[in-house]
Amino acid sequence: MSNAQVANDSRAPSSRSGAPTWWIVFGREFHELWVGGRALSLLLIYSLLLGIQTYVFASNSELSLIPPNEMVYETLKGAIAVGLFISLIIGADSISGERERATLEGLLLTPTSRRQIVIGKFLAAASPWPAAFAIAIPYMTVLAQGDEVLRPAILWGAAIGTVLAPAFTALGMFVSFWCNTNKTSLFISLGIYILFLLPAQLPGRAQTGAMGSLLQQVNPMASHAHFLSKILVNHRTVAEFWTWLLAPALLALLIFGLLFLYASPGLRLEAGRARFRWSWARAAGVLACLALFGSSPAMALQTAQQPLQVAIDLDYKVVKASDHVLFNTTLTNNGAEPSAPLIAAMNIINLNAKGDVVDPEDWSPQRTQYTEQLPAGGSATLSWRINAILDGDYMVYMVVIPQPAGREATSHPVASSGIHLTVTPFTRLNPGGVLPYAIGGPIVVLVGILLIYRYRRREIDAGGAK
Repeated sequence: MSNAQVANDSRAPSSRSGAPTWWIVFGREFHELWVGGRALSLLLIYSLLLGIQTYVFASNSELSLIPPNEMVYETLKGAIAVGLFISLIIGADSISGERERATLEGLLLTPTSRRQIVIGKFLAAASPWPAAFAIAIPYMTVLAQGDEVLRPAILWGAAIGTVLAPAFTALGMFVSFWCNTNKTSLFISLGIYILFLLPAQLPGRAQTGAMGSLLQQVNPMASHAHFLSKILVNHRTVAEFWTWLLAPALLALLIFGLLFLYASPGLRLEAGRARFRWSWARAAGVLACLALFGSSPAMALQTAQQPLQVAIDLDYKVVKASDHVLFNTTLTNNGAEPSAPLIAAMNIINLNAKGDVVDPEDWSPQRTQYTEQLPAGGSATLSWRINAILDGDYMVYMVVIPQPAGREATSHPVASSGIHLTVTPFTRLNPGGVLPYAIGGPIVVLVGILLIYRYRRREIDAGGAK
């Protein structure tokens, strides 16, 4: 019997077992992935990256002043990005690797559907994501420093990762389906990952405007990061930004359909299917999915200018870096006629001429609010929140703008008195306290690798004794 036949026989699920084929394939793939050490090796590198990032946050005097919610967000974003990369790489090896190692034939000779084989492989390839996310939780806990951001970060991270990680696993498997060698499959998968990743790293100005916003919203890696930043950092509501989760959901549905409904029934020894015909109906379906992201509501208001008064219920405040400030503004219409719809904008300036220019978007979850027109003598109260990012002296003030009556009309903005905000330096992160987490995570994974290696050696020795 040849070596290839022996390998094929060892990979073929036993027909005498009462378990379904997909479960048998899953068990063997899972054993090979974890006991073989590939998953643990990737998780070890992943834990090292998280440990280094956490320690840098704690030891760098400037980075340690970043609010806990931003540090948790950055850690969660990095954990998801690396977790998706691990899922994609493992998926890319699942089918082309079998072809290259000449072990796929044994699976194909079993009297079962090709789809069950693909399902079993998919479940095993997707298994590293729960472990990767569990590794990230202690790092987010130490960076949260008791902040309320930890709970939503864990919940939203688990939900979004559980959608995207299987989708990227299926994407890697779909690429692997069309490749005869691992080198080709991994190269294409890496290129696809870079295509997803690069738009998410564009500078802020490149992400604005209609095309920039559309590019970010249709990219699953950029859209989920934008959603998490608004929910965790800026304290916005899910109702405002739930549409940014459409891209991950549609990517998952599209890739699952391509892998399980189209590709898996045609699994064979050679790459791809026997025939592939692109139709205009398929093209129209893909374009229709992309078009779902392109709509956004617009609003036009026509009004007249009226005299206004803006009052703030706070004159000054001294806080520590990473604290937040809550205050209210009251808009009053002192005119005899109803006012136009009003736009209230919050501004923050650094009183130190040598200090950094303040970006209000980083300091406040909502720097602009809109109100309907006020009746004569009427008023409206708006609530605001400021997150103190860096120490220094700042002035916070409001500007209220009546909506212009048309394109050729203008209005007179009204400014409020200022809030003198003094932010004192304060860091709650102790590098010595973070170091056990930074070192402990990789050590735990390394101990797991050693235990698995010892268990594998015993299996090999037991097989040789027989």
